[in-house]
Amino acid sequence: MQHALALAAGGATEDEVPVGAVVVQGEAVIGEGWNQPIGRHDPTAHAEVMALRAAGRQLSNYRLTGSTLYVTLEPCLMCVGAMVHARVARLVFGACDPKGGAVSSLCRGFELPGLNHRVEVTGGMLADECGEVLKRFFRARRG
Repeated sequence: MQHALALAAGGATEDEVPVGAVVVQGEAVIGEGWNQPIGRHDPTAHAEVMALRAAGRQLSNYRLTGSTLYVTLEPCLMCVGAMVHARVARLVFGACDPKGGAVSSLCRGFELPGLNHRVEVTGGMLADECGEVLKRFFRARRG
């Protein structure tokens, strides 16, 4: 999660909402990303999606079986869907997102009926630190 926090901080320097994500398989980092929808003009360029794309390229496979995705903020429904399609085994997230989180805040996206894959979830890892990165970013923007 420390690595994801560093990626989030880097994203903030690009005026992106500071969220970072890392995909790990075994002991190896196979993908990483940070929010980039503004700079890339791409609404799908969330940190999780960027990390999943990098991991898929690294493995030459869109299936990331056995992987764990670490992300500083609770994922949205789009990112939950991407993790299901990628067959991510486990999600570890930091801060909850009461406005857009689709793991435990707004809905339980991984528990939707009909999904053909389930993801193990651990929430709240370094939640205070992850939340503080976001709070600092938005305080600075409000001036």
